[in-house]
Amino acid sequence: MGLGGCIILIAVGAILTFATDWDMQGVNLDLVGVIFMIVGLIGVATFSSIARRRRVVVPPTTQVVDEDRQRGGYQGY
Repeated sequence: MGLGGCIILIAVGAILTFATDWDMQGVNLDLVGVIFMIVGLIGVATFSSIARRRRVVVPPTTQVVDEDRQRGGYQGY
């Protein structure tokens, strides 16, 4: 589940908890909404920790070539 899915879970959970007044027999929609929000927050935390590990910057291993020294001749000094 990506970051977008986690944000959708948080939004749906907030809607179920705070914006609805439906009554279903045997289902507490407020609790379901809170569970969705918690799962969404856990997903965001997990996604951000994994994304942080992917952003490790590796220095380039290629050799830098100075073209002025390769040409030789008059360098303007």
